Amino acid sequence: MTKSTMLAAVAALTAAAPLMPATAADPAAIARGKYLVAIAGCNDCHTPGYFLGKPDMARFLAGSEVGFEIPGLGVFHGPNLTPDKATGLGNWTDAQIVAAIQKGQRPDGRMLAPIMPWHAFANLTKQDVDAMVAYLRSLPPVANKVPGPFGPTETPTSFVMKIVPPGGK
Repeated sequence: MTKSTMLAAVAALTAAAPLMPATAADPAAIARGKYLVAIAGCNDCHTPGYFLGKPDMARFLAGSEVGFEIPGLGVFHGPNLTPDKATGLGNWTDAQIVAAIQKGQRPDGRMLAPIMPWHAFANLTKQDVDAMVAYLRSLPPVANKVPGPFGPTETPTSFVMKIVPPGGK
């Protein structure tokens, strides 16, 4: 192999590195991400069955069938965090996932529902949030479209947890 061929090969690999699949991610980063996702309680709002007392671990982090009703805003369901391209994060870039975790912002610019504790995650280190992304990318994709969101005048099609002010109905 000539020096110019070798340099071209290195350049091509360097350019392709950001496009490599998550399976090439550092196992230590994935383990750290799994730990952080667990202590952050992501499974609470994003795993089917969790709010009904029977979490469906075969669909871990694939989105909830129970929504949160926030007065004046509507009903929001924890979305699918698996790398499924149709119903999950499969078409999101790593930067878009980081923006959702730390800024509460979706790729289309909309803000996530206020129930998402992104303010608490805003100060995660780059290394930690990148580990969380690596872990989410390592999950098996699960096709699971969650209901909604539903605006304040729309009727939800699933179970709803209501946030009721003191003295409210």
